[in-house]
Amino acid sequence: MSKILVFGHQNPDTDAIGAAIAFAHLQDTLREETVEAVALGTPSEETQYALDYFGLKAPRVITNAKEDTENVMLVDHNEFQQSVNDIADVNILAVVDHHRIANFETANPLYYRAEPVGCTSTIVLKLYKEAGVEIPKAIAGMMLSAIISDTLLFKSPTCTPEDIAAAKELAELAETDYEKYGLDMLKAGTNLSDKTASFLLDLDAKSFPMGDKNIRIGQVNTVDLDEVFNRQAELEAAMTEENEKNGYDLFVLIVTNILDSDSELLVVGEPKEKVEAAFDTKLENNRALLKGVVSRKKQVVPQLTEAFS
Repeated sequence: MSKILVFGHQNPDTDAIGAAIAFAHLQDTLREETVEAVALGTPSEETQYALDYFGLKAPRVITNAKEDTENVMLVDHNEFQQSVNDIADVNILAVVDHHRIANFETANPLYYRAEPVGCTSTIVLKLYKEAGVEIPKAIAGMMLSAIISDTLLFKSPTCTPEDIAAAKELAELAETDYEKYGLDMLKAGTNLSDKTASFLLDLDAKSFPMGDKNIRIGQVNTVDLDEVFNRQAELEAAMTEENEKNGYDLFVLIVTNILDSDSELLVVGEPKEKVEAAFDTKLENNRALLKGVVSRKKQVVPQLTEAFS
């Protein structure tokens, strides 16, 4: 059997990379084959902060898997349009995820673990404990970072008591003050002033088929909404270009203030009325403020999916 690659989704966030590192280490410990964590994009500044803090090297970046292996494992995603380019040409051995299941099928049986928690790394912690495998300090730190990132330091509605308990357990293993470290890490990901519009749009973006439309949803975290929206014209031009180039009907950018736990939408494309219906709001200048909205998974994607169905 060839080497096994483990990876999260495209435009990886801290959980996509952290869960891949952790799950690959677990599988490498349990299996005779070599298991390697890789990534489908370079780490964000937030993720790089976590990697540097805990002394870990970023996984190598790939766009195709088949040139390396026939066997892969997915973490933090399952939808094929969010995965490696040649996902349909490789054998999926396992999936560990906390998202909806869509656009996914395999030819062979596989291990599939999905739970409605706030972070994939919360599930990976359970897998370590079930297997009786000790978690190295640095990997515990990356898993802690993933939970803090995905739950916005427990402020997101996706956060569950399991995520909080897991974070506290991992913080002890990592010998880290999760509250102070977590805020520093989140702030590290909000340095946006020197980033191009295209970079911001691609920083944390996923594609979703909804009805007969192809919707692109990106999210940017900030501590100052005006810092992003002062560049609205530039962002709209880049979103229009992305729609035309990639066949997206609609591009929705969620700009989230991590301090206030609110978000403002910027929408380019059609039909905009579906977005208005999804959130019971009116877009003004292509924008709408959504109080208390911070989670794409729980507070944006389900609402849009229903509006487009």
